[in-house]
Amino acid sequence: EDALNKFRSSGYDLVMTDVMMPKKDGFELVNEIRKESPRVPVIFITARNRREDMIKGYQKGAMDYITKPLDSELLIYKIKALLGGARRNEHVPELFLFGRWKFETAGRVLHDGKENFRLSPREAELLLALLGEKNSVVKKSVILKKIWGDDSYYNARSMDVYVTRLRGRFRNDPAVVIESVYGTGIKISVGEL
Repeated sequence: EDALNKFRSSGYDLVMTDVMMPKKDGFELVNEIRKESPRVPVIFITARNRREDMIKGYQKGAMDYITKPLDSELLIYKIKALLGGARRNEHVPELFLFGRWKFETAGRVLHDGKENFRLSPREAELLLALLGEKNSVVKKSVILKKIWGDDSYYNARSMDVYVTRLRGRFRNDPAVVIESVYGTGIKISVGEL
């Protein structure tokens, strides 16, 4: 129940869950998550190694079903593959230059000429979506479907949190403004230096 509430309020790029938990098992948890975010990658990590459980895990939409004991190094590579796989066929520029800023997309690093800031995966995707339409309004529904998988109420609230975080990155630079356009979407405006 706590995990579901946190997922709804914050949004995550990947879900890893055990199957055997009190109150609600992992299969039920993933059912609830799938209703709101059908595309988020899911990995089950569990001691339940029966064939029937594994099949059920994949039927619930798991990308992987890992039985304990697990190899943590292998798990890290599986996570990297899952998180990178969704973007493999999408061409993304390696570098964006805007105002006094540089955004290196591969490392999710934002430079202001003095400091480097490492963005979270969601922050980076949001910034990328806005910079792709710089000085134009991007519809919220388009961003939500592209990054969160759907435009549900909970995902919209999660997106608001990330918009606020991105605004904070540029708070000391009046040349870069991220604004919400009521009833329409979000816009990043980049002025002259």
